[in-house]
Amino acid sequence: MKSMTGYAYEERQDELVSLSIEIKGYNSRFLELFIYLPPYLSSLEPKVREYMAGRCRRGKVEVNIRFKEYHAGVSVAVNREAVRAYGDAFSVLAQILGTPEKPSLSAVLGMEGVLEVEKNRDDERNWRYIEPCLKVASDRFDGERLREGEHTLGDILSHITVLESSVQIAASHAPLMEIAIRENLRNRFTELLGDQIDENRILAETAVLLMKYTISEEISRLSSHISEFRAEAERNPSPGKKLDFLCQEMNREVNTIGSKTPDLEVSRVVVDMKDSLENIREQLRNVE
Repeated sequence: MKSMTGYAYEERQDELVSLSIEIKGYNSRFLELFIYLPPYLSSLEPKVREYMAGRCRRGKVEVNIRFKEYHAGVSVAVNREAVRAYGDAFSVLAQILGTPEKPSLSAVLGMEGVLEVEKNRDDERNWRYIEPCLKVASDRFDGERLREGEHTLGDILSHITVLESSVQIAASHAPLMEIAIRENLRNRFTELLGDQIDENRILAETAVLLMKYTISEEISRLSSHISEFRAEAERNPSPGKKLDFLCQEMNREVNTIGSKTPDLEVSRVVVDMKDSLENIREQLRNVE
């Protein structure tokens, strides 16, 4: 089990490049990837996104990559259209001012857009720098999320243990409730009819009340959901969505038990079960 929150940082530097990668993770219902790259590396974003999508299943993940080349080749070109436009503007300005002065070369070179400078980029070479650094940062990110996830799993399973104990108490009271329903019905018929008791009528009324108040089916389904929850939490590395669904199913059964039972002890453990489920769902908001 992994937490969705985490942080990792890795940097590399040699005589050719300086590189740093920072990864941050936050809670989110779905996978949201935010990749931040220098503009000249934007073509590598799909590769970074694909790599991180293979490492993360859920959560908001920010990847900030800083990259600097020390000896990248440079191409310089003169924007002829810009030079002509500036020249025409200077001529008009000279006429207005009545001066024959012409702009110096240094003045023209200082104008925006006259020179177009472009560094020669090699995406494949740059990716060969970035990928191993990204792997190290992602491994650290996963390690931190695993450590926090194991702590969260322990806390969740402690609440599951409490839930199981409460279910056992409710299950032990289920047959006692059935016996109490039968005895109460027999006592009421005896008060009304004395010895003239119609056993078939008692059985029919008992069946109706048992259908209304018995919680055996709910206990069985709840126990099944708990077993599945434990198995899913232990075998699935990213169980968040499935466990949240199982919590909803368990909560539905607990609510039904609470609405059906007239037993005070069962009503008490229903409160405990609801409290355990609420704590579990709160923790699952942090789980991938």
